[in-house]
Amino acid sequence: MTFTSLGLSNALVKAVTEKGYETPSPIQEKAIPVILEGKDVLASAQTGTGKTAGFTLPILQLISEKKNPKYRPIKALVLTPTRELAAQVYDNVREYSKHLNIKSTAIFGGIKPSSQIATLKNGIDILVATPGRLIDLHEQNELSLKRVDILVLDEADRMLDMGFLRDIQKIISLLPEKRQNLLFSATFSKEIKKLAHGILHHPVMVEAAPENTTAEKVNQKLYKVPKGKKTELVGQLISKGNWSQVLIFTRTKHGANRLTEKLVKRGISSAAIHGNKSQGARTKALKGFKDNSIRVLVATDIAARGLDIPLLPHVINFELPNVPEDYVHRIGRTGRAGASGEAISLVSQEEEAYLKSIEKLLDQKIIASELEGFDLSTIKEEVKTEQSRPKRSEKKPEKKPFKTSFNPKKKKNPKSSSEETQKNAPKKRNNRNKRNNNKTAH
Repeated sequence: MTFTSLGLSNALVKAVTEKGYETPSPIQEKAIPVILEGKDVLASAQTGTGKTAGFTLPILQLISEKKNPKYRPIKALVLTPTRELAAQVYDNVREYSKHLNIKSTAIFGGIKPSSQIATLKNGIDILVATPGRLIDLHEQNELSLKRVDILVLDEADRMLDMGFLRDIQKIISLLPEKRQNLLFSATFSKEIKKLAHGILHHPVMVEAAPENTTAEKVNQKLYKVPKGKKTELVGQLISKGNWSQVLIFTRTKHGANRLTEKLVKRGISSAAIHGNKSQGARTKALKGFKDNSIRVLVATDIAARGLDIPLLPHVINFELPNVPEDYVHRIGRTGRAGASGEAISLVSQEEEAYLKSIEKLLDQKIIASELEGFDLSTIKEEVKTEQSRPKRSEKKPEKKPFKTSFNPKKKKNPKSSSEETQKNAPKKRNNRNKRNNNKTAH
């Protein structure tokens, strides 16, 4: 199977070839012909299988076949949950359309909207956006969605997790009723199917892999280690393994900052990326990670969506996610596009329930490995031994009587009797003078 045989134009095939791709991935083989036919699609593919090109290429083909009016209205709208994913999709659209007369842009929060507004006013064919910024600019009458022919919901499961359902419904109400709808998701949950039922019309189901599966070439490892030993273990793995590019996941923003600081103190160049970071800081951290000037990128689940690092060798779950599906997304950052990768999870005793949920979702047992000095069972035995030792009797220090110079009878800042006498002296003289004057008058 070739990209030409899928029905793509020579201009698109040339752009794809220039990016180094020769044969389409399974999701591309199944999705592209269906989208070119104008049908609605509900597609599920594990992260890193080329699903972005799976909808980008046919959309570019459909738009390029239509005549461009003098003023270009938005013809295709791609919604993404995060800024990073919006930027990644836009990069794909721009690279694949370089031999076509198609204009595109991306809008998202974290930066001033002035430059985005200026681009929109010049007219564009394809808009990639996060829901919040899109609604803001629409309410300011800076864009119109009345001519949209194709709607794409990318990473739809994450948009639901982030609470974007109402925003999605509002945006859909602004679109023409007659349009093509494409819903792409890394996982197929009941909530996703419910959303699809309300948006899609007789959709074609496309699945490149069974639901909630992980990439075949990702080697999954698990170490059971106490919470307090995790940072030490991470530092040891990176230093002894001489790893140059590692993506680490934490559950919280504060945890990402704290781990980054500790790794930097150990001499491991690191940067954190999460929702509290400015767009400039996030872009700088990602750039440094991609060009290998930063060895470690510590991220939260939301911020990591859309991170596309080719040939990323190592992913570490510093903390297991409390949502099992997020595990699939996390380790999907490695082993992309057929490459091999390693995903390591550090599991403390408090996270055993999370581990069971993940194994249930995957229908797979993740075998725990042991590392000398970090094994949870060994450390438990050491703690028990320490607790069983008799404690030395300690004498309690004698309580010394509390001395104080405080006198409750004393007043604060007491005035001396001489000061009081001087203060009242003028009053007494005045009263005496008045009495003398009265006697004289009589």
